Order: sequence, then structure tokens, then C-alpha cells
Amino acid sequence: MKTPSTHLFRAVAAAGLMLAAGISTGYAAMSATAVTDLNIRAGPGPQYPTIGLATRGSAAILEGCIQGSNWCQVSVNGVRGWAYARYLATDVGGSTVVIEQRRADLGIPAVTYEVQPGEPAVATTAEPLELIGPVEQVDAITPPPAVRTYITANPTDTVYLEGEPVIGAALPSTVAVREIPDYAYNYVTINGQPVLVEPATRRIVYVYR
Repeated sequence: MKTPSTHLFRAVAAAGLMLAAGISTGYAAMSATAVTDLNIRAGPGPQYPTIGLATRGSAAILEGCIQGSNWCQVSVNGVRGWAYARYLATDVGGSTVVIEQRRADLGIPAVTYEVQPGEPAVATTAEPLELIGPVEQVDAITPPPAVRTYITANPTDTVYLEGEPVIGAALPSTVAVREIPDYAYNYVTINGQPVLVEPATRRIVYVYR
């Protein structure tokens, strides 16, 4: 289980600074769609706070992505921030394609991000973050209020993973989850958000926002 590094996130920003001019003048902003409920963050990484939510099917304007990273700058419902490209899709010739998988073909430009003083501090490690697994369809649940009360009274340290905590995504086997008394699901805090996890599949079934 790993925590994100200052070196890692500064390297991401530095990659973007190689194209200091930002978006190419020949690029028309692309329309994209959130394929699941997706966080919009203040910066390109899981350590940045959530400033908005793109619900499943929400339209987004894709401005560009950081070179060598899956974090892209978007505008959704008047909120401008950063979203993870694995959960954004666009239409190409009548077919839906995931931005992460077709960036080169789509001609999406590189955008930049400069780390500012006072931004979230992170622990140092040379290793990349572990990746949240692929998303599969899961049954939606509505946890009772008592579950949130228990999680609030028994908080866990946040675990930082590459990607976003979304319903149906699988957690790596190294992520430790906690049991909830007399309840079918476990819990853990991923990228700053408590989530409920199905023990048998380790898939996220609910995200507290």
C-alpha cells in the first residue's frame, strides 16, 4: 500500500510544462461524457480536493490532458477542474471511445499545471501509486444512516491510489478494509473519500461524497 509522492506529482506537472504554450490554437474543445459518477478535482491528482461531481452521463468540455498522465482539464456544469481520463468517453464516428485509450488518435493537446505553494503535502516515495482496477456493473445500495455514523466514529487513514473511487471499481489486494458490525460491506477511505466495499469482490459499491 503506497502513498503519493511529491516527486511523482511534480513530475506530472513538469511534463506538462514542456508544452508551455498550452492548448494548440488549432484545437477545438472536445465534448466528452462521464461514464460513471466522477469527481472533478482542483488539481491533477488524487490528493487534490473535490470541487464538483460529474454524474453518470454528464456532458463535459475536454480542454486537454497532461502529457504522460491520465489527468485531463475539463469543464462540467460551470465547474472547471481536473478529471481522470479512464472515466471520460467521446463519440468517434458513431462509436463511443474512452479518452484514456485513444488520446493519440483523438489529437488531444497537452495542457500544463504548475504546483502552487501551500498545495496538499504528500509523503515521499519513488514508486508509482497502485491502480484502481477496472469498473464492472454492481448492484446499487443505499446504506442506512447508522453506517455513516459508525464510519465517522471510526475513521481510517486515506489510501491514495491512481484513478478515482467510483462504483464498480476494484481495489488492489494490498488495500486493507475494515469490517462494520452486523453489516454486509466493509469500508476504507480512498483518495479522501470513504467507500463501502463488497468483501467477496473487493469492488466499491458506495462512495460517500
